[in-house]
Amino acid sequence: MNEIENLRDLGEALGSGAPLSGLRLQDLDLTRHEERLLARTDLEGLVVLGGRLSPELDEHLRLHGALVFPTDPHAPVNPYRASLYQPHELYAGLAPYGYDQTPDARAYAWSREADLHHDVFVTLLRAIHDDSVSDALTEFVGNAPVVGVMGGHALTRDSEAYAGAARLGHRLASAGLVVATGGGPGAMEAANLGALCRTEDQVTDAVKRLAGIPSFRPSIADWATSALAVHDDLVSEPLRDNGVRSIGIPTWFYGHEPPNVFCNGIAKYFSNAIREDGLLARSTAGLIVLHGAAGTVQEIFQSITPLYYAEAEHPLPPLVLVGTDHWSREVPVWHAIEALGRDRGMGQAVHLVDTVEEAAEVVLARGRTT
Repeated sequence: MNEIENLRDLGEALGSGAPLSGLRLQDLDLTRHEERLLARTDLEGLVVLGGRLSPELDEHLRLHGALVFPTDPHAPVNPYRASLYQPHELYAGLAPYGYDQTPDARAYAWSREADLHHDVFVTLLRAIHDDSVSDALTEFVGNAPVVGVMGGHALTRDSEAYAGAARLGHRLASAGLVVATGGGPGAMEAANLGALCRTEDQVTDAVKRLAGIPSFRPSIADWATSALAVHDDLVSEPLRDNGVRSIGIPTWFYGHEPPNVFCNGIAKYFSNAIREDGLLARSTAGLIVLHGAAGTVQEIFQSITPLYYAEAEHPLPPLVLVGTDHWSREVPVWHAIEALGRDRGMGQAVHLVDTVEEAAEVVLARGRTT
C-alpha cells in the first residue's frame, strides 16, 4: 500500500530497502524516524500530509523532490487525520469552557470565517480533510452491511417517536447491520443510541436518562453533557465481537446541528454534499426514513435517483418511509415516489409503512433473501 498511517508501517518501509518515492505519509510524527529519513535521498514523489517534522527534515525532503503539505496552525481540527472522530474528541473542553470552545464549534467558526474572507488555503485544507475522513470511513466500515436511518433533528428525547427510533436502531444492529445516520440530534441520535446499546434494557434505561434534557436547544452543553455520561456507561465494556454497530456522518455545514455521541466512530465533514453522497452510497443494506422536513426530503430524492436508473436485473436495496400520514399528507412525497417507481424495478424497492417494527422487518427480510 502507498498510504502509511502509522509509525510501525513507516519503520517497516524504511527497513525494507524499497524506494520511498511514491509513498503517502499521513499525519505522522516523523521526528521519531528523523535520522533514517535524513539519510535517504530516494524521495522523489514522496508525499507528506501534515504530521510533525523539524525544519531540517522539511528542507531535506523538499530538496530531494518530496511534496510536503503544510497545515494551518489555527485549524481546530487536523486536516490530514487518518481516523474517524470520537465523541470526547469533538467535545473536548466542554465541561470547563462551554460548547463554543470545543473543537466541534471552533471548526464550524473556522470554516465560516474562511468562506467570509474567501481563504483559498483553508478551502483546500477542508477538501483534504473531507477526503481523509472518507478514506478513514471506508477502512472503519470495511465490508460490513450498512443500513442508513434518516430523520429530522427536531425530534425530542422525551417523545415516543424518539424511543421508537432507538428501538429500531437496536433491532437493526442486533441483526448484524451497521446503523449509519446523519450523526445529528433527534431521530439520528435515537437510532445511533439504540444501535450502540447491546440489550433492550440498556435502550430503555438510556432513553429514560436522556429524557430530562429533551433537546439541544436552548443548551448544547447540557444536551451533550447528559449524552456523554450515558455514552461512557454504554462503552465501559468493549463489544463482545469488537464490531462496529453505530456510525454518525454529520456535517459542519449546519452549524446549528451538533453531532450526537452514540457512535463507534464519527465521520464529520465540511462539505454537506460529500457527506450526503457518502452516507447514501454506503447504505448497502437499505435506507429507512423517519419523520423529517426539508433536509430529509432532499435525502429521499437523492437516494431515489440511483434506484430509478438502476438496471432491471440489478437487485436494489429497500427504501422504507415510516409514517403513512406524514409522507402522504403532511410532507406528500410518497405520491411522487410511487409515480416514479411505476413500471420500473424501483417500484419493488420502495415501501411505505406505519411503524419502525415494519420498517426493520422489510430491511431484514431483504437481507435474509440475498
